[in-house]
Amino acid sequence: MIKKTIALAVSSVILLGACNSQNAAQPMTNTQATAQKTAQNPLMSPSTLQYQAPDFTIIKDEHIAPAFELGFEQQLQEVDEIIAQNTVTFENTIVALEKSGAQLSRASAYFSNVSGTDSNPTRRALAQQFSPLMAQHFDNIYLNEKLFSRVQEIYDKRTTLNLDAESVRLIEVYYKRFVRAGAKLNESQKTQIRALNKEHSQLTTQFSQNLLQETQNIAVVVEDKTQLKGLTDAQIDVMATAAEKAGHKGKYLISITNTTRQPILAQLANRDLRERVWLASANRAQTGKTNNTEIVSRLAQIRATRAQILGFDSWADYGLSDQMAQNPQTVFDMFSGMTEQLMKNAAQETQAIQDKIAQNGESFKVQPWDWAFYAEQVRQDKFALNESSVRPYFEFNRVLEDGVFFTMKELYGIEFKLRPDLPVYHPEVKAYEVFDHDGKSLAIFYADYFARQGKSGGAWMNSFVDQSHLLEQKPVVVNVMNIAKAPEGQPTLLSYGEVTTIFHELGHGIHGMLSDVNYPSLSGTSVSRDFVEFPSTFEEDWAIHPKVIANYAKHYKTNEAIPPALLDKLVRSRSFNQGFDTLEYVAAALVDMEWHSIKPEEKVTDLEAFEQNVLKKHGLYVPHIQPRYKSAYFSHSMGGGYSAGYYAYMWSEILAADAFAYVQSQGGLNRKIGDHYRKNILEVGNSRPLMESYKAFRGQAPTTNALLKRRGLGSN
Repeated sequence: MIKKTIALAVSSVILLGACNSQNAAQPMTNTQATAQKTAQNPLMSPSTLQYQAPDFTIIKDEHIAPAFELGFEQQLQEVDEIIAQNTVTFENTIVALEKSGAQLSRASAYFSNVSGTDSNPTRRALAQQFSPLMAQHFDNIYLNEKLFSRVQEIYDKRTTLNLDAESVRLIEVYYKRFVRAGAKLNESQKTQIRALNKEHSQLTTQFSQNLLQETQNIAVVVEDKTQLKGLTDAQIDVMATAAEKAGHKGKYLISITNTTRQPILAQLANRDLRERVWLASANRAQTGKTNNTEIVSRLAQIRATRAQILGFDSWADYGLSDQMAQNPQTVFDMFSGMTEQLMKNAAQETQAIQDKIAQNGESFKVQPWDWAFYAEQVRQDKFALNESSVRPYFEFNRVLEDGVFFTMKELYGIEFKLRPDLPVYHPEVKAYEVFDHDGKSLAIFYADYFARQGKSGGAWMNSFVDQSHLLEQKPVVVNVMNIAKAPEGQPTLLSYGEVTTIFHELGHGIHGMLSDVNYPSLSGTSVSRDFVEFPSTFEEDWAIHPKVIANYAKHYKTNEAIPPALLDKLVRSRSFNQGFDTLEYVAAALVDMEWHSIKPEEKVTDLEAFEQNVLKKHGLYVPHIQPRYKSAYFSHSMGGGYSAGYYAYMWSEILAADAFAYVQSQGGLNRKIGDHYRKNILEVGNSRPLMESYKAFRGQAPTTNALLKRRGLGSN
């Protein structure tokens, strides 16, 4: 997943300060006051560290608010200076906008990252304070009539300006950005949009903060160790340590991850405890002070109203109009084409689980909290494979260094070298410098993989600095996950799913780090949602590539390679449970799309009923297979940037599966095909139409054949 910083568009280079006097006799000039303020606040000037990586050792929370305030002030003055130009040129309008707002970009990039990875009450309060101010600030830019008239003039004559293709692309991106923000609306409509944007920013911030608080609230405390049958001693030790830290000494704490399904359910033999864990997950953020029910309903209304004002039938129509999919019906058609086979697979898997329950002498009908536990038993029967037999071969450091980093070197010629001298924002974070095959330094990369209190759930990539030749910037990128770290002195052993997630997120990471464009607005992952997950998903399948897995899958105690028989079972089992996995994803994607297809006057008060009705409408309602995310904790849809966009994972997977199959036909893991992919996909960002980039790499548009094979659909 991509988490872009909240300052999206522009950056500024002029430092301004409010007048401040040391004493009545000798008042400081504006320049002196600004210099003093800047010297005292490390967020008010570019970092002196390599590639402007933040110096976390000197940045304090009290620096954040003044840095934002100065950033707002600077950028608006920069915009005024653009408007004041007598002539209208590409350089003094579009390029000037690209160069504006450096102060705000620096402040928001820092804050966006640390507030999601190392939250505290001060940072949560700052998020509530500045989220609506950011919305107001960008409204002041994109709804500025005089500024838009200049952008419009450049856009209208873009083909006659003798510019390179990337510059023309930038003009088109800016023009669309202004229009989609409401630049063509009348003043009354702009006033409405401003009010809606402010409320929207406040609610999305509150939604996310509620979920962060819920992470602590809904953890399941277990008093009796015997209820933990099925877990390893190492897992139980981790839970005991977590419980003690949370004030429950002598007990065991089960943390709840961000999806409906909880991985631990595959191991817990105690059915009552499984139910407690599942209900804690599925019912989160629906009661009490962290209740997101009203927020979800209101967010859907706000988005529908904004879309209507902007001339679209729904927020889904608005959101998809600048995506590869173009419109919601295309997405509905994509999913409906899978429905028959998907339900067939899910029914077959359900029957296998029901049979296993009967074999165990039990007669209950499978419930959502039973699925993972009995699916694991079915998998063991079918493949003689269980999770505990695989984990010893997936030790975290080996996966990262001998698996993921090894793959990046083999494909793209890049190397990751530890930089312990660079400061980090938390002791568990590691900093690396990334070098090209010729020794040229490319980027700084932060690895933040372990779960901790104050960290948002899930996995994502973000950036502190985006690549840009115009701004002479090299990328500073971070990958974040929530892996449960083993107790001190013990190895952290991963599931295969966690292994592929590390590959996935570094796919996002190299999309940012290998970017090679002029303009920051077109850099790296600044592509449509239904393309951005393609490079990350593409990297996942390398985790099981014979040469790659042979390099990292070694027993943490004996150093022996994973046995061929066990590896064969793992490979064959990848298509297992794909009916469930695909259905829970598609269910969430359809819930997201239908939330954003409602009309402004519709008010949904019962989230559960809404979700069920959506799935019944699309012929995908299976009570024991629930959506991967329910609405009250659906961060992609409600709190993040994927509203009417969760379908993008499947859309991108079509590209990824097709691309991976093509790479295998070209010799697989080698620099020649890797460099070809790097040149045509990773380096170009959004500097040209995205399907044009894909065809330049692949030679043709993608088909769904490789996707169906990847997911094992149609094989039963």
